[in-house]
Amino acid sequence: MTAEDPQRAQGSGTAGEPAKKALEPSGVDLARVALRAAKEQARARGDAAQQKRQARRGGGLRSGARADGRDPMALGAAINRLITERGWEAPAAVGGVMGRWPQIVGPDLANHCEPQTYDEDERVLVVRCDSTAWATNLRLLAPQLVARLNEDLGHGTVKVIKVLGPGGPDRRYGPLRAPGSTGPGDTYG
Repeated sequence: MTAEDPQRAQGSGTAGEPAKKALEPSGVDLARVALRAAKEQARARGDAAQQKRQARRGGGLRSGARADGRDPMALGAAINRLITERGWEAPAAVGGVMGRWPQIVGPDLANHCEPQTYDEDERVLVVRCDSTAWATNLRLLAPQLVARLNEDLGHGTVKVIKVLGPGGPDRRYGPLRAPGSTGPGDTYG
């Protein structure tokens, strides 16, 4: 052996030659790789055989002693998982705000203004007030309310609060309504 042979055996090699022996696994490493592959294949064959046996018994897949994905889960965890999978985080959070409306805006404003809908695409919260005075008051408070809602829900969840005044009474037409009339104001025309 020359002086270069021990260096090549250790995998250092010279500057122009790559270390070939260091990259190739030795006999022990090959045996470990082969054993790991054999164990995985055996486990896969065992799982397939177990599923076939259970299917023959008519039971399908059953949960065993260990926890797996088929085990029952708590209702709260199932709902949170559903909300996350469907991407309903923002609408669920806004729904929570509608439930906590009196705590967010205060009892006086909550008695006279009620959230109606939330448009997720345009990020607009629609609020209806029972009088024009309260609607004007809410329009003045809208920037502070948007900041407060975004603090609770996350930045940019609500961009605009659309304030609606009181709605007029529903037009109820009786069975004796004349065809083509526009309503009660049409009687003395």
